[in-house]
Amino acid sequence: MLLGLVLAVPLGISLSQGAGRFGELVSDPMLLKVAGTTGAFAAASVSLEILLGLLFALVLHRTFRLRGWVRAVALLPWALPTAVMAMSWRWIFNDTYGVANDLPLRLGLLREPIAWLGRPATAFAALVAADVWKTTPFVTLILLAGLQSIPRDLHEAMEVDGAGPVRRFFWITLPMLRPAIAVALTFRLIQALGIFDLVWVMTGGGPADSTKTVSLYVYDHAFRYLDGGYGAALTCAAAAAFFAVAAGAGALARGRARA
Repeated sequence: MLLGLVLAVPLGISLSQGAGRFGELVSDPMLLKVAGTTGAFAAASVSLEILLGLLFALVLHRTFRLRGWVRAVALLPWALPTAVMAMSWRWIFNDTYGVANDLPLRLGLLREPIAWLGRPATAFAALVAADVWKTTPFVTLILLAGLQSIPRDLHEAMEVDGAGPVRRFFWITLPMLRPAIAVALTFRLIQALGIFDLVWVMTGGGPADSTKTVSLYVYDHAFRYLDGGYGAALTCAAAAAFFAVAAGAGALARGRARA
């Protein structure tokens, strides 16, 4: 998205050329399809990452032996380059030699290999799984920082009053953690809505454009079809929509935190 915005003028794409193509956006059926796919991907991946990140943050917040080493290892998936990670997951889901088929076949759970990346539903699920594995540590790190900022005195006071762990979580931990959740939610929504490299490496937007996202659609028009005007219009509209959604979600989370 940013590449399209930055390179629009140097490549000779005038603002008037792109502005004249905005009317085509509302009548483009493919844009509606890829927008729905992008929204579904962002909703599924970010929801799972927030839930798993909260769970892992609660575990890593506790005191246990080798906690520092465990925290460092838990961040490794996030530290890996996305292209390298995506290629690894592509091998895992390969229908010929991938672990996702080989292990269930050996255990007798499958009778025949599944073309994980060759079917729309399973390809979408594979993308969500890879994205969740990659970015859950990032969410965990943000929520762990939020947990460490909560005063221990509050928990001790409620514990003296007879409150159990579950009640302390819903009355103290979760309300005070909402600002951190808002930060994680905003960052992850922006990243998930603009996802490109993971999808490009794992599926290329297939099969039959079933996993094509808005970023891939912009790339196709701007750099494959060399339709710079429509590519610029797509870039501006998509960037505005993505930031509006992320800002709205973050504002909603912050509003609930103040309530």
